[in-house]
Amino acid sequence: MKSKIIYIDMDDVLCDYQSGYKYYKLKYPDIKFPQSIKGFFNDLAPVKNGVATVNKMISSEKYNPYILTAPSTRNPHSYMEKRIWIESHFDYNFTKKLIICPNKGLLKGDILIDDIVAGKGQESFEGDLIHFGSPEFPDWSSVSKILF
Repeated sequence: MKSKIIYIDMDDVLCDYQSGYKYYKLKYPDIKFPQSIKGFFNDLAPVKNGVATVNKMISSEKYNPYILTAPSTRNPHSYMEKRIWIESHFDYNFTKKLIICPNKGLLKGDILIDDIVAGKGQESFEGDLIHFGSPEFPDWSSVSKILF
């Protein structure tokens, strides 16, 4: 059986982007784009059960998981910080499966798990889109139920 290629978004899927944004906005109220501050992406907390579910995918023969995230073009450090985040929450080997791309529709795969359904190529992704944070898939427990 061929394993399915599954792409997992980072911001508000694996990392709690919104809480980080609110924290930085309070800390730096004069900065219009707090996500542009160096260190922003390093500090993001993991979303509950996200790391555990991805680790389950990694160890499963059913899936071939990749991280697929768009860069923050206002913060060139986001490329490096997202890479560091992956290594600190997974391991070095999984950093080889990090894809940073502003157009997710360019990639071929079976499943994309993302909190946004359009705007960064999600609408042209040819596989199945799991809308993370939606009423159908509000959290990783609901996603895990259909994957495993």
